[in-house]
Amino acid sequence: MEIEKEAEQILKKFSDVLDTIPDMEETQYIVDNLNRTREDVNEESNPEKILRNAHTDNQGSVVSEKGKWTK
Repeated sequence: MEIEKEAEQILKKFSDVLDTIPDMEETQYIVDNLNRTREDVNEESNPEKILRNAHTDNQGSVVSEKGKWTK
């Protein structure tokens, strides 16, 4: 029960501190770079380079670990 009393005291102090914070108007910022976009650039892909470090079986198929989150 001592913990409950301490928790109530902490909440009371916190509430008292919140009452001392002055009310302020909301601040708004005007930013001209909102929702900027960029052009899509097609980058050349090289599957051989990507698969160079992949584990493969005798038939050349990629071997990977089953996700631990799946059942």
